[in-house]
Amino acid sequence: MGSIILEARDIRYRYPRSMEAIRGISFHIQKGEKIALVGPNGAGKSTLLMMFNGMIRPDTGIILFDNQLVRYDTASLRTLRKRVGFVLQNPDRQIIAPTVYQDVAFGPTNLGYPETEVRKAVTLALRHVGLEGFERRPPHQLSGGEKKRVAIAGVLAMDPDVLVFDEPTSGLDPSGSEDIMELLDELNHGGKTVIISTHDVELAYPWADRSILLLEGRILQEDIPEVAFGNPEFVRMAHLSVPLLLELYTELQKRGFSLPDKKPRTVLDIMHLIETLFQNTCCRARPGTITVCNVDLDNEELLLEWISSSTKISVGAMGTRAKQRAENRQIRLDFTYGVIDKCILKALLGEDSLILTTGSMVDRVHTRVEDYGKESGIHITVNPLEPGIVQTNKKSKRQT
Repeated sequence: MGSIILEARDIRYRYPRSMEAIRGISFHIQKGEKIALVGPNGAGKSTLLMMFNGMIRPDTGIILFDNQLVRYDTASLRTLRKRVGFVLQNPDRQIIAPTVYQDVAFGPTNLGYPETEVRKAVTLALRHVGLEGFERRPPHQLSGGEKKRVAIAGVLAMDPDVLVFDEPTSGLDPSGSEDIMELLDELNHGGKTVIISTHDVELAYPWADRSILLLEGRILQEDIPEVAFGNPEFVRMAHLSVPLLLELYTELQKRGFSLPDKKPRTVLDIMHLIETLFQNTCCRARPGTITVCNVDLDNEELLLEWISSSTKISVGAMGTRAKQRAENRQIRLDFTYGVIDKCILKALLGEDSLILTTGSMVDRVHTRVEDYGKESGIHITVNPLEPGIVQTNKKSKRQT
C-alpha cells in the first residue's frame, strides 16, 4: 500500500427537505487499496461515493485528494474527475452516445485529447474490459454485463488513479458478477485504487482490503473484513448478515476446535482449515430443543411469559409478520435470516432456541429439522409453543 490518496474529515451532507444523509464521517484511503463501503439501502453509500469526485459537496467538513483540498470550481473539478473515475449503478444512465466507440471516446475528447490519442485511449480501454470489436455496436444491443463494461471503459479511457463503483454487480447474474469483480481485481493489480459500495457481504468479505460498515450516514465499523464483519452485533445493527465462511469458522470455534487466529477469507482457506481438523474430535453435547411459535395464533401473552421465563434462549423470526410481532413487543432477535439452520446449529451445541413464524411456515421448520435428522442421525426435538413448555431456570432472564 502507498500513501493516502483520499481522506474525509468530519463531513456532513443533507439533501434538500430531507434527513441528514452523511453525519460526521472521517476516514482515509491509501493508494492501491480495495475498499468496500457496505450497508443497507439508505445508509449513505452512494452519497459518500459521489463526494469522492465532486458530484456532491459536503455541507461541512472537507475532502482531500492526494493531500490537496478538493475545490469545487470548474477547472478543479475537471482535474479531479480525470483522476477519480465514477461508474454509476445503472449503466444506462452513464452511456449516452449512439455507439460504443463514441461513448468511450466522450471523456478523453472532452479533455481535449488529439484524435490519435482518443483512438488509442478507446482501444486500450475496450481491450481492458474485453470488448474489442464492439466499437460500432449500439449500446441498446448489449447485455447488462456488456453495458457495465462499456461504462467502465468510458472511465478507464481517462486513465484515472481511483475507480469508484456504485453497486458494481447490481442487475447482473452470478457469472456476470464474478466477471466484473475479477475485472476490478485486475484493475487494482494494475495500480488503481478501487472503491465499491455494496450491500452484499459475501461479495465484499473475500474481496476488500478494508470494509467500512455504514448505517444511517455514520461509520459503524471500519477495518479488515475479518474484523469489520466479525462482530455479529454490529453486523445485525447494519441489517446485514455475517459472511458464511466467517460464520462457519465461529461455529467450529464454539465446538472446541483449536483454530488458527487467521480467519478464512475463501473456500480454499476453509477447506485447508477443515482438512487439518480431521485428526481431532470433540465431545457432542446433548441436542437442545427448538420451540416454534405460530404468530397467527392468539398467543401473545403466552409468548411474552415464555420468553421471560426462559434462559439463554436464542430467538429467530421468519417472515414479515413474525418480525413485526417481535418489533412491536420489543423482542430482540438473534436471527432474521437462515433461521432454521441457525437454530439447528444452536441445538447441536446443546442450546435451546425459539422460532417466531407464521402458520404456513410451521411445517417447513419441522420438515427441515426432520430432514437434517435423517441425514445426520441426530434427533432434535421441535415443540409448539404451549403452556407446558416453559424453561424453569430464571437465573439470567432474557430482556424483552
